[in-house]
Amino acid sequence: MASSPDADGFGTIDYLVFVAMLLVSAGIGVYYRLSGGRQRTVSEYLLADRNMGIWPVAFSLMASFMSAVTILGVASENYSYGTQFFVINIAYIVGTPIAAFVYLPVFFRIQSTSVYEYLDIRFGRATRILASVVFQLQMLMYMGIVLYAPALALSAVTGLSKWAAVISMGLVCTFYSTIGGMKAVLWTDVFQSLLMFAAVFAVLIKGLSDVSSIQDFVNVLSRGERLEFFRLDLDPTVRHTFWSQIFGGVFSFLTLYGVNQAQVQRLLTIGDLKKSQLSLFISWPILAILSFSTSMCGLVMYYKYATCDPLESRRISSSDQVSLVFLSVVCSVRL
Repeated sequence: MASSPDADGFGTIDYLVFVAMLLVSAGIGVYYRLSGGRQRTVSEYLLADRNMGIWPVAFSLMASFMSAVTILGVASENYSYGTQFFVINIAYIVGTPIAAFVYLPVFFRIQSTSVYEYLDIRFGRATRILASVVFQLQMLMYMGIVLYAPALALSAVTGLSKWAAVISMGLVCTFYSTIGGMKAVLWTDVFQSLLMFAAVFAVLIKGLSDVSSIQDFVNVLSRGERLEFFRLDLDPTVRHTFWSQIFGGVFSFLTLYGVNQAQVQRLLTIGDLKKSQLSLFISWPILAILSFSTSMCGLVMYYKYATCDPLESRRISSSDQVSLVFLSVVCSVRL
């Protein structure tokens, strides 16, 4: 029997689903703490004994930096400025072989758990320490934003306290990572990847169901100048062009998938270089599908609000919040 939403906007079943997601993630950590070698060795804890499969790592590579920030941000970007941003996925096609054949073999040769050991070998200990400290500071700021974004979405849609969302997600992530090691991290990434796809597809399907026809959809986007892929302008002050997405996208991709500790460590959990390279190649279409889906969500949002922009009506104070408004409408029917 369906339950009624409480005062905060969440119904009983809604809370059960949210708690179940946290429990499954924590349960994966417990499972890998109690199975196999029980995380007793450095190799198992940090590199999953180097025997992970291609597909779990491919999904984990996508999930590592495709956070709620990206999902909400890409949708809002397409809503506000159109589809030019999607061209960055072409840059990822260019960047993937560079990361796979230029950078990854180097880290396989040194067989270290830290990418910064290469800097130590090549440039000395001071360079290694400096790069490591900068990475730690960057990740601390990144994780703060990554935790705040879903907390903001949950608060806007359900009324759940931001602090409750941040603390619950932060504690669970810390818990399964600490006790389950890299195996738990990889498999929770797979689980959470499936949740991301399910959520984005659900929102997209619900949004598309309100579209009267494909022709009308295209016409509305065209009138709003939201369909643009090959803007070849060389003006550096233009927000997005074909060239900025291609060149900027390649360098952005390489910083994440070529030399980033979090990504390289995942790739090193596969013991064979060729299999690891294949996993990196497989991660691109997974990333592209999610990127395309979130971009489509942004276009669907524009279609819905083309004549009643919530920013102009002062329902929201920033275009970044349009995803939350649309999500609250899509999720207005709760169990």
